[in-house]
Formats: sequence, C-alpha cells, structure tokens
Amino acid sequence: MKVIIDTNGFMIPVQFKVDIFGELGRLGYDEFVVPQAVVNELKSLVKKYRGESRTAAKVGLSLSDRCTLVEGAGIADDVILQLALDMDAAVLTNDVGLVKRLNDADVSVVRLRQKNRLDIM
Repeated sequence: MKVIIDTNGFMIPVQFKVDIFGELGRLGYDEFVVPQAVVNELKSLVKKYRGESRTAAKVGLSLSDRCTLVEGAGIADDVILQLALDMDAAVLTNDVGLVKRLNDADVSVVRLRQKNRLDIM
C-alpha cells in the first residue's frame, strides 16, 4: 500500500522519537511517496528554523531520500490531496487543516497517536 508523507510527518522522528518507516510498515504500508513540494518545504524550514525544529527538518529532508520523489509544484497540501486521489494512497500528516480536507475527500489518514505510535484514522 502507498502512503504520501507530509512535511510534519517527516519531522515526527526528532520531535517524538517515533520510527515512521517502522510504524508505517507495521500498518501495512510498503511504498513511501514524497512530493517535490514537501521536499521544497523541508528545505525552506532548514533555513528558517533554529534548534530542535531545524534538526527535525534536516532529519526529515534526509529521510525523504528513502521515498519515491514525485513532481508536484505549488502549495504542498494541494499537491498532497491531488496525489492521494490520483494514486489511491493514504497520507501521513498531523496538519489539522489537511486532515479535514483529506477526510472530506475520503482519503485514509495516518496520524501520530499518544505521541508514541502511528495509527490509521
């Protein structure tokens, strides 16, 4: 099964000490996708942030190399929603606004639960 990983999904390992790839595998996901818009967002966060947030963005950027990169320019949330519909993929995100849009479009959402594991919502 495919899952698209949002920017904040890539930052979970540093912020919450959760192995996102291990957890996604446990949930049955074996294809990881990252839109170019998310990679661009992570790069800008590395420049913008300091401290733990910067480290989280750097680690996220590094983790994105383990995913299949797909083209998609523009606002990351819009790109993610369209890709999820086109690819019939779930999305890993904790972005409340994006979660609402994904739920409205009947797209499976993977979220952080109890700050220590991922779960399908």
